[in-house]
Amino acid sequence: MRINRTELADLGTFLAIARHRSFRRAGLDLGVSASALSHALRAMEARLGVRLLNRTSRSVTLTAAGEDLLASLDAPFTAIGFALDVLNKHRELTRATGRIRLNVLEHASTLLLAPVLPLFHERHPQVEIDVRVSNDLLDVVEAGADAGIRYGGTVPQDMVAQRLSADLRWVVVGAPTYLDRYGTPDQPRDLAAHRSLRIRLGDDSLYRWEFERAGEALALDVPGAVTIDNTQFALALAVAGGGLAYLPEPCVGPSVARGELRVVLAEWAPTGPGFHLYYPGRRQLPSGLRLLIDLIREVKPLGL
Repeated sequence: MRINRTELADLGTFLAIARHRSFRRAGLDLGVSASALSHALRAMEARLGVRLLNRTSRSVTLTAAGEDLLASLDAPFTAIGFALDVLNKHRELTRATGRIRLNVLEHASTLLLAPVLPLFHERHPQVEIDVRVSNDLLDVVEAGADAGIRYGGTVPQDMVAQRLSADLRWVVVGAPTYLDRYGTPDQPRDLAAHRSLRIRLGDDSLYRWEFERAGEALALDVPGAVTIDNTQFALALAVAGGGLAYLPEPCVGPSVARGELRVVLAEWAPTGPGFHLYYPGRRQLPSGLRLLIDLIREVKPLGL
């Protein structure tokens, strides 16, 4: 049976809706309105004579026929996406143009992108990069971004993820003036008697400082009068003697090297997942974004 272009486009529309379980999210992914998708799907169902989706004001679910169609289409369309990715690699990528829209964590912006972007723009001056820096756990599709960068353990399960860095060590640091005045903690539970800079996460919860040594793991709600969600602010406060800070080791490296901060509880410092770039499954990556991924892996600002 031969399939014409309209039928192929309809199958792609159905697949996007079925994967997202939402007309709005599928529309953002495909770059069309939710109403246009709804109209296209109704026309497809009328032509086939089979109902594929059950729609309510709050949810979209698949009928039995829809489940069968999704199971049949998923692997072939994935294979087509991979084939297009292979073709992209054969393009003249040095002449890449266009715009990349990224949503990244603060740490990723300073530790991963800042060392790489100057070289990227030297090699690909026609590619524009629009970076939104936010620690909020935003949906990249809803935010209109091509991709996001987060720590590996926080990437949504329905996204394709590519590792961009090695895992990172998290350390506690304090200024010499603070440690001379209040003492140096010998174990994590000693933090109960210290001033700590508490961390507010993107979902508005307070982060419990994590520690690990010889198979023993702890997660502590440390005391402190100041709660922050910005690394540069945390560093400035820590250097000024305002309390102990808990940060990725690369963030504190320069201050430690200058003697402005000291690492404490080093034997308890855990290693957490590194940065991963993530994007909606089966979406064809812009060539500029693929080039940026390749350059980060070439430069390896945080190892890989």
